[in-house]
Amino acid sequence: MLKLILLLLVLGVAIYIAIRQLQGGAGTSLPKRTKPPTRPVAPDDDPDFLRELERRRRHNDDSS
Repeated sequence: MLKLILLLLVLGVAIYIAIRQLQGGAGTSLPKRTKPPTRPVAPDDDPDFLRELERRRRHNDDSS
């Protein structure tokens, strides 16, 4: 009887591991670190955007 319980236990663990591997091991790995954005996140943090905005504003003031 003890051998049957051990066999079922080993079989259950093997099936569990096989299913986890097929599912891609979801939840078993540590979260991946994300890289910070290479560009400014918001337009008002982008110097090129602000420079263009200022150029457009001056152009509109000159033409009025």
